[in-house]
Amino acid sequence: MRIAEIFHSIQGEGLLAGVPSSFVRTSGCNLRCDWCDTPYASWKPEGPEMSVTHILEKLSEWNSSHVVLTGGEPMIASDLPELAATLKQQGRHITIETAGTISPNCIDCDLASLSPKLSNSTPPTSRDPAWAKKHEAIRLQPAVLADWIRNYNVQLKFVISSESDLAQLKSILFQLPKVPADRILLMPEGIDSTTLASRAPWIVEICKQEGFRYCPRLHIDLFGHQRGT
Repeated sequence: MRIAEIFHSIQGEGLLAGVPSSFVRTSGCNLRCDWCDTPYASWKPEGPEMSVTHILEKLSEWNSSHVVLTGGEPMIASDLPELAATLKQQGRHITIETAGTISPNCIDCDLASLSPKLSNSTPPTSRDPAWAKKHEAIRLQPAVLADWIRNYNVQLKFVISSESDLAQLKSILFQLPKVPADRILLMPEGIDSTTLASRAPWIVEICKQEGFRYCPRLHIDLFGHQRGT
């Protein structure tokens, strides 16, 4: 499968924020979020083809009990189930970060980090008319999300760019099996600490009102917006 990068850092988002983790970022995505912070794995996929054996050799460089499979969209990588199964056999904790548009099909996973895409993710037609149409058509798959929720330990992570996103978020939750409020994460959209901090106060207020969890981007605060973090 095509790999954009493999690196060792800390988890910057979600329930496991701060936990030292090894990351396997696959290259390629079935969506094109307008604000995507890893365009080298989506809009312009980069990286070599790597076998599962080669990936595991690279991961063996670090003594990490937690491995994050991310992208792009890792679930479109044909060898991901084999990689996840081997990691599970090794006793690793596996997080899969996915938009939740592709069914899990019994893949090994300890934490499914589902990031359903709101309409704020759809690129304008002026940027790419074909992808704007395709993205909007497939960005939200309630039946697929429900499959993940019913069968896996999950967190739902929503990228929030305006207060109007809340109504859409609630509409999505209404279509899904119930997820505890403290596993519904609201993360400000942005790739620099200034933008994140400017959006934090009103997102925190929403979390306080609704019981949701505020989701910082710890890696941005610590390292800035750069690869390998």
